[in-house]
Amino acid sequence: MKIVKLVWKNMMRHKLRAALTVLGIAIAVTAFGMLRTVVTAWNVGVEASAANRLITRDAVSFIFTLPLSYKDQIARVPGVEDVTFANWFGGVYIDKNQFFARLAVPGDNYIDVYPECIVPPEQLAVFKKERNSCIIGSQIAERYNLKLGDIMPVDGDIYPGKWEFVVRGIYTPKDKVTDPSNMFFHWEYLNERMKDQSPGRANQVGWYVIKVKNPAEAASISQKVDALFENSPAETKTETERAFQQDFLASVGAILTAMNVISFVIVGIILLVLGNTMIMSARERTQEYAVLKTLGFTGWHIVGLIGGESLLIACLGGGLGLAGTFPLVAGFAAVMPKGWFPVFQVETITLILGVSSAVLVGILSSIFPIQRAISTRIVDGLRQVG
Repeated sequence: MKIVKLVWKNMMRHKLRAALTVLGIAIAVTAFGMLRTVVTAWNVGVEASAANRLITRDAVSFIFTLPLSYKDQIARVPGVEDVTFANWFGGVYIDKNQFFARLAVPGDNYIDVYPECIVPPEQLAVFKKERNSCIIGSQIAERYNLKLGDIMPVDGDIYPGKWEFVVRGIYTPKDKVTDPSNMFFHWEYLNERMKDQSPGRANQVGWYVIKVKNPAEAASISQKVDALFENSPAETKTETERAFQQDFLASVGAILTAMNVISFVIVGIILLVLGNTMIMSARERTQEYAVLKTLGFTGWHIVGLIGGESLLIACLGGGLGLAGTFPLVAGFAAVMPKGWFPVFQVETITLILGVSSAVLVGILSSIFPIQRAISTRIVDGLRQVG
């Protein structure tokens, strides 16, 4: 208890310096937490990927469509349990700042392949019967105050025209990594209008989703699917859903890498700030440590005094910084365009990394001052001035 009391008194000896050091660490930890939250938000789609789902897309680029006729051929591949598909619709709802995924999907089995999107059976039954109906995520319903039976007018861009969808279902996510901000509507509704307006775009889908019976056979099934369409006008690339999501994020891979690097550079900055403070404090107390040694204090007592002060400052700054991360993340989520990050929250791993970084910095910052204080002879310490 005496050591703890001395640690506190030592820290409070220079109140302004201690306060500025704690504040500097807090700001750095808050920035670290914010950057890590952005990185984890980008990777939510990857974490939500299912092991038993494959994605088949055009081999050249994701933006090119595939013929509807591929569906039956894929379904006959051994090991395939079910096949569905989706088409990116785009469009503008209210204004261009209101972004969320709007997908045209087959009404009969798409939700069956994505059981993490939980739709009440009675709502799903109504959705399947009504051609211009749609299912929206709970986040979309809450964001725009939508309820069952409401009309969602959308101005088409990729598929021009005025589109109106009736909300017949609201899905809730099974877990926190499931995107609660999607909109699904009948692909048949889209295809009917394409047959009239642009026949060349009819009977085309964006990508196929394949549910496999055994995830261990995913690689061989992917090869068999792609082999079906070799040398065809629209060759395919089939991969696991996780690999597909990672490819989709590849365009921002450099940005995410930079954020990762910067977040850990911040930890280095914290180390320098606290290390400088501890070196200054230890140097000022060289005579005091010599006196303590004379009175019988051991090297472990010196370690406790210096290390304890370093850890105390680091933990105070880290705790204050982590506490500040939550309102900062909430504020950022409030001002950024809706839909950029369907799941944007401080994850447990971010808190663990923040706490671990603060403790690690506290330990590392005290190593050099401890080594110097212990190795200094009593007589040299008593002669130290300043």
